[in-house]
Amino acid sequence: MTRSIPLIVVVLGVAAAPARRAESQITLADALREADRAAFPNRVAAGGASTQAAQRLAPLSGILPAVRLEAGYLATNDPIGVFGSTLRQRTITTANFDPDRLNHPATVGNYQGAVVVEQPLLNADAWSGRRAATFAAKASRATEEWTRLSTRVDVIRAYFAASLASERVTTIESAARAAHAHQSQAEAMVRQGVATKSDALLAAVRAGEIDAQLAEAAGAAQMARRELAVLLGRGDGRDEDLAPLRPLPSAERIRRTVAEDTVAQTRQPRADVQAANYGLEAAHADEARAHSAFVPRLNAFARYDWNSAARLYAGDRNWTAGVMASWNLFTGARDIGDVRVAAARASTAVAQADAAAANARLEVEQTRIALAVALTRLSLAERAVSQSGEAHRIVAKKYEGGLASVAELLDAQATEMQSVLALLQTRWTAITAAAERLRALGRDPGALAVLDEQRSVATDSLRPSSEPPGDSLPANKY
Repeated sequence: MTRSIPLIVVVLGVAAAPARRAESQITLADALREADRAAFPNRVAAGGASTQAAQRLAPLSGILPAVRLEAGYLATNDPIGVFGSTLRQRTITTANFDPDRLNHPATVGNYQGAVVVEQPLLNADAWSGRRAATFAAKASRATEEWTRLSTRVDVIRAYFAASLASERVTTIESAARAAHAHQSQAEAMVRQGVATKSDALLAAVRAGEIDAQLAEAAGAAQMARRELAVLLGRGDGRDEDLAPLRPLPSAERIRRTVAEDTVAQTRQPRADVQAANYGLEAAHADEARAHSAFVPRLNAFARYDWNSAARLYAGDRNWTAGVMASWNLFTGARDIGDVRVAAARASTAVAQADAAAANARLEVEQTRIALAVALTRLSLAERAVSQSGEAHRIVAKKYEGGLASVAELLDAQATEMQSVLALLQTRWTAITAAAERLRALGRDPGALAVLDEQRSVATDSLRPSSEPPGDSLPANKY
C-alpha cells in the first residue's frame, strides 16, 4: 500500500494539471479589458487625446486675467535715471534741484517691486481659438474611442484566431493518426496479399504530408498566441495564459448570439464620424480665429509699484491702471497667409467629414452582406463536414472489401479533414464578421464576449470514418 502512494500522487498531479491550466486561461472579456488598458494603439490614442485636451488651455491667455510679480534692482548715475528713481522713492528735497547735482548726480540704487494684473476685454481671436481647441479636443477623444473599438475588433479576431490555430492542430493531429492507421491497414493488406505495395507507399506519402501540415499548424498556433500577446500590449511577449485558449464556440451558439446581438441591432452614431464632424467644427472655428486677427483688441491693466533704496517691496506704493486698444492694420503677409491656410484646412475638413459619413454608410452595408455570407457559409460547411465524414466511412468500407483503391480512400480522408478545417475557418469568419458589423453600427464589439462565457466544449465531434476498431481517437470539436 505504501508503494502506491507516490503513484497516486503522480496521477493526481497529472489530473490536476489541466485544471490549473484551465484556471490560468485568459477569457475574451479579460483580453478585452487588458487591451483597453495596455494595447499600444489605445495608449497612443489616449496620449494624443490628452495632448489635444491640454492645448485647450492655450487660448485662455487671451481670455482670463494674468497676474504676475516683478522684482528687480537698479543702480545708475544717469541724471534722468537718478532723478526718476529718487522721485519714485519719494525722497526728493530742494537740494535735488541743485543744477550741479542734477547734472552730476551720485549713483543711486533702487529696489523695484510690482504686482501687475492684465485683463483681456475683447480678443476675438482668443475666443475663436478656444472654440477651435475645444472641438479639436472632442475630435481627439472621439478618435480615441474609435481606436478602442477597432482594437477590440482586432482582439476578438486575434483571440479566436489563436483558438482556431489550436483547433487546427487538434484536427490535423487526429487526421495524422487516421492517416497512419490507413498506412498500417494498407501494409497489413499487402502482407495478406490483398493489396499492392503501391497502396502502402501511397498511404505512407499521404501520412507524411499530413505530418508536415501538423508541424506547420503547430508553428502557426504558437505565432497566433504571440501576435495576440503583442496586440494586448505585452511588450515582453508573455503568452503563458494563452496556451491553449478555449475552443471556438459551436456553430449553433455563434448563430444564436449573432442573430440576437448583431443582425437586429440599430445603427448608432459612430465615433469616427463624430471625430470628423468635430474636426470640421474645429476647422471653421480656426478659420474664424484667423479672420479675427484683423479685429481690434481691447485689454485692461493695473499695477502696484514699490521703489526703495533699502529693500524690495518697501517704500510708498504707486498704482497705475488703464485700458489699451490696439488694431493691427497690416502685419505683412503673415496674417493673410494664416487666413488662407485656415480656409484650406476647412475645405479639407469638409471633405473628410463627407468621406467619413459615406464610408460609414458603405461599411454598414458591407458588413451586413459579409455577415450574411459568413452565416450561409457556416451552414454549408456544417453540411459538408457531415457529408464528407459519411463519404469517408463508405470509401473505407469499400476499401476493406477491395472495392475501392487506396487513392480513393486517401482522397476521402483528405476531403474530410479539409471540410473540418473549413468549418473551423467559417466559425472564425462569422465571429469576426459579427465584430466588424457591431463596429460598423457604432456599437461595442465587446458584446461578443458572451461567446466565451461558460461555453460548452461538448459540441459536435468528428471521428475519421476509417478509424480501425478499438483505436480510440479524440473527437474534433466543431
